[in-house]
Amino acid sequence: MGSMLTEPDDLSAFFSGGGGEAGRTLKNITKICASAHRIHSTGVFTGVNPLEFSVPLLLLQVVFCAGTTLFSYQLLKPLGQPLIVSQILSGFVLSSSGLGQWKAFRETIFPSRGFVLLDVMSSIGGIFYFFLIGVQTDMMIVKKIDTRAFGIGYCAVIVPLVLTVLFSVALANAFDSKTSKTILLVGGVESFINFPMVASLLSELHLINSEFGRIALSSSMVSGISTMCIILIGSMLDPIKRTTYDRLFVKSVSWVIAIGLVLCSRYVIMWMAKKNPVGQPLKEGFVVTLLLGVFVSAFCSQSLGAHSYFGALVLGIIIPPGPPIGPALMERLESITSWMFMPIFFFKTSLVVNMQSIKLKKLLGLSFIIFVSAFGKFLGVLVMSLFNKMPMRDAVSLSLIMNSQGAFELGMFKMLKKDKKIDNESFGIMCTGVMVLVGIITPIIRYLFDPSKRYVVYRRRTVMHSRSESDLRVLVCVHDQEDVPNAINLLEALNPTRRSHLIVYMLHFVELFGRANPQLISQKFSRGRSSRFGPSESIINAFKYFGQSNREIVTIYPFTAISPPASMHDDVYSLALDKSTSLILVPFHKRFHSNGVLSLSKNNLKLVNNHILDKAPCSVAIVVNRGNSNTLRSISTDLYCFQVALVFLGGPDDREALFIGARMSGHPNINLTVIRLSENGNVASDDMEERRLDCEAVIAFQGVMVDNYRVRFIEEVVKDGNGTVSVLRSMGNHFDLVMVGRRHNPYSVLVQGLVLWNERTELGEIGEVLSSSDFMENATILVVQQHTNMVHEETLVLRDSNTLA
Repeated sequence: MGSMLTEPDDLSAFFSGGGGEAGRTLKNITKICASAHRIHSTGVFTGVNPLEFSVPLLLLQVVFCAGTTLFSYQLLKPLGQPLIVSQILSGFVLSSSGLGQWKAFRETIFPSRGFVLLDVMSSIGGIFYFFLIGVQTDMMIVKKIDTRAFGIGYCAVIVPLVLTVLFSVALANAFDSKTSKTILLVGGVESFINFPMVASLLSELHLINSEFGRIALSSSMVSGISTMCIILIGSMLDPIKRTTYDRLFVKSVSWVIAIGLVLCSRYVIMWMAKKNPVGQPLKEGFVVTLLLGVFVSAFCSQSLGAHSYFGALVLGIIIPPGPPIGPALMERLESITSWMFMPIFFFKTSLVVNMQSIKLKKLLGLSFIIFVSAFGKFLGVLVMSLFNKMPMRDAVSLSLIMNSQGAFELGMFKMLKKDKKIDNESFGIMCTGVMVLVGIITPIIRYLFDPSKRYVVYRRRTVMHSRSESDLRVLVCVHDQEDVPNAINLLEALNPTRRSHLIVYMLHFVELFGRANPQLISQKFSRGRSSRFGPSESIINAFKYFGQSNREIVTIYPFTAISPPASMHDDVYSLALDKSTSLILVPFHKRFHSNGVLSLSKNNLKLVNNHILDKAPCSVAIVVNRGNSNTLRSISTDLYCFQVALVFLGGPDDREALFIGARMSGHPNINLTVIRLSENGNVASDDMEERRLDCEAVIAFQGVMVDNYRVRFIEEVVKDGNGTVSVLRSMGNHFDLVMVGRRHNPYSVLVQGLVLWNERTELGEIGEVLSSSDFMENATILVVQQHTNMVHEETLVLRDSNTLA
């Protein structure tokens, strides 16, 4: 990130206000003095100015930096702009290009004596920033680089580098020799790509664990490695300031620090992960130890002649992927680093940026070479992506993503300015170029790339439209061990047989906070117990035992999805689409006691469930857990029959639930009761088509169940929602499983008055009543939604209706 300290030239440019005489006395400044007795203010009532004291001044400076960033972010958020644009813009607002033009503002809010503590804050923020970058960088992605990623990543650096060199030479005659060298240098620097900046933008766009995101991460890693090699060769060949021996010494020290940290810290960190209870947050003592380790590593780096943030970066990379360490560190550091420390860095970076003092000719020349570099990246990535047969939209989106820039680039620009390789004007143009470039490409990517569109299918994927003799493919989502008993019970209830096997894809969600590279891991069963499953071990072993107990009719394929909650649904989409599943079982984000009182709520998983319901490529069933899982009755035992109830009001979701119940009714230990609720009155004309489909589905169900003595069919006529609730209450606690459709006609008299009960959860009107009731006791509630997200839906509906008839 370059120098973390404010240079005398920076102060001089800032206090000159963009060309005035004031501040020139600071050009050769070497010391800033502050009184040791003016740290804490005694208060305005004693007649003193609080801003003449260090602590009140620092607090107000932090408020200005962080507050301006927050205001800019809220202002630009409707335009789809990422945080980095707001951070750079807020720095410009407070710099010589904005409020810093006024002498009163400069000398009151940001006097020269105040930069001492700002430097300290910025240095600490830089250390934590690089540590978090290390935590978010998974070096294991290097093993997953294929020829496609290598080609894209390599061309993303080489093509812009060649183009900028050619155009810089062509422009040499139009500028003086110094400006020509600057243009050539700027073109080379703008051609580089940093992996963390690409990962940061992917994360903000919620694309990081899609297939597109994985390609972008792998390609940017190749580009990053290529960038480091070019920088290393360039620094070794640069004859200015340091001798080759000095450079070799610094590089050697850096490698010694890296190897020492790996050897010393890796064992301690793995010991912490092993000693921490499984599934529990990282112990407070371990968190404090790691935070102290960040400062120790930075101290060692600084003491041995390397940058202080180098040790912090290496320590972050050593952190193992996934919980419990990554989430704990990100939870404690990410917000305060991004919103408190980093705004100070961006303000200090923008001190010398004064757009009024930039000459038009230099602005046009540097802007043109920045555009050429961006176009070169775009062209190189686009050509290689199309060569590897990527869709055009994905290729264009990837080409734009690879142009992302951020704090890494700003730090590199500042380092060049400190070494006198670029002047203040060039530095301001390059910083502005980062903001403009990211501000343009991000909304375009949001428009072009909608990952949900690729999950739209051309035929219904439901239990209702599955052939009775075909295998049933089910995707089971599991958040923790509490979800396992209900999931296995439901799989057993789906009645796998030799004619219709049950193919189960078990997906265990592991929340990811600290790793930039999400993972979808296909687990393999072993004969004995295996520790390589990590946090999924006990869950996978439970499904393994279920599969072994039903070896000839059930097949289990376990997966672990390590990803952030904001994009966890992408793994569900892609797995359900690739495996052609007909049903997804998802646990509800709330758990209830047997009396209906809420016992646990995971609000971060509510967003995951809502995304799954919106775009899933097959039918979805929400599993509501009530009571203690230890009292859950097992279907596989022959000691008693498992009582299942199905409440049928009508509509596609209820028809899907009806056919799931029909499949369950074939199980010898299941008694099924279907309760059909009918309206007391005429049916509206716009409901006639749905009523016809309901009647056809019920007739088909009754025809199949005519000889099944374990199936009861009850019809109830109700006048309004109160009647519906009365029927539900009459069911009492006589059932182990209750199924109901999720969506119903809100104008139907059957649900009148119940819509007020639906607090915008994913359960619908009837599901909400059942889940929070006090009369169901330990019954499991299954809320079903039929798959309707298809291309040419109207044609397929008619075709499927004729098939049912």
